[in-house]
Amino acid sequence: MDTSIARRNILARIRAAQGREPEPSASEREAAADYLARHPAGPRPDMPADLCARFIDEAQKMATTVDTVQTLADVPAAAHRYLTGHGLPLQAIAWQTLRDLPWGEAGLTVEFRKPQDSDVVGLTGCFCATAETGTLVLLSGPETYASAGLLPETHIAIVPASRIVAGHEEAFGLIRKERGELPRAVNFVSGPSRTGDIEQTIVLGAHGPYRVHAIVVQSA
Repeated sequence: MDTSIARRNILARIRAAQGREPEPSASEREAAADYLARHPAGPRPDMPADLCARFIDEAQKMATTVDTVQTLADVPAAAHRYLTGHGLPLQAIAWQTLRDLPWGEAGLTVEFRKPQDSDVVGLTGCFCATAETGTLVLLSGPETYASAGLLPETHIAIVPASRIVAGHEEAFGLIRKERGELPRAVNFVSGPSRTGDIEQTIVLGAHGPYRVHAIVVQSA
């Protein structure tokens, strides 16, 4: 089901209550684009030339483990290495966009579907990643379901080095440039789920994965 239709219907009812047309006019869209283009950015830290190295460093600070491979074809072996090293099952669910990788040759059993309660490992790609905070940016869609990176205890994400941008501002700019509008869900993942509600003690895996592992692909 395309939930973006439901979103448009809700927004259309809000606009109708305001006495406006159901869809934004061309002039409204142009005004919004003009504001975004003119709106000055706030103060930001200096970023190094090597965004990939910065991403890896910041991701590790957030308890994301990181491996680096040369090509996409190397990803399944890297995932197998991570799972066996942590004594985890060699079965996983994955985004449908990852079907073409040689999972079986690496000794992994992968099903390309949304996770269920018994699924321990979820494999995803990412839309992009931000070097400033070591964050994965995931966009939901029919083949890139958000639940794959939220429900399983272990989340393994494939990060093409060419898709690492400086910060969140660049990430949103890339979404607007390539997608035009936001999908149903945009998830910014900075390490495993955590909470400090009880005696201000950080506990991992409170509301999502216990483990987040990024596989950075240098040539992608």
